[in-house]
Amino acid sequence: MAEKDIIVKEKLKYEGYCSFREIYNYMYSWLKKEECLITEDQYEEKIKGEKKDLEIIWDVSRKLTDYFKLSIKIKIEVKDMEDVEVEIEGKKKKMNQLKLKIEMKGILVKDYTSKWASPSGKFFKELYDKFIIPKRTEDMEGKVKDIVQELKEEVKALLELTGKTE
Repeated sequence: MAEKDIIVKEKLKYEGYCSFREIYNYMYSWLKKEECLITEDQYEEKIKGEKKDLEIIWDVSRKLTDYFKLSIKIKIEVKDMEDVEVEIEGKKKKMNQLKLKIEMKGILVKDYTSKWASPSGKFFKELYDKFIIPKRTEDMEGKVKDIVQELKEEVKALLELTGKTE
């Protein structure tokens, strides 16, 4: 059975003006560029008059080696989103006013194909993990952490470039 270790948790909160579609598409494209498989487990939309709330959950994965796999759980919450028109440098632009929260959980999955699932395999897997590949495990944990933190920083930078806080 695959072993899953949570390596990093990141949270990003934003309130103000931005194009939610741009943020969504950017995150999706960035993950695809990183050769990740993205599954949208949930897309829930609640309309409240002129405003809407969204809750989106992505399950992101990428094979790192035959033994290690990256998994990222991403939850995107949008509250009180409404379409607005703002003037930027003399030009009118359609944007969204919203409250945005993005939570990311970076997970390192070991033996994701369950090759070592038998009772004797579990014993050898523990030996393998503890004595043969601890440095490789550490490197893979670093890779998971780097990818999650880089995605957070990219989204933060995009919000700073395109968004306007109140």
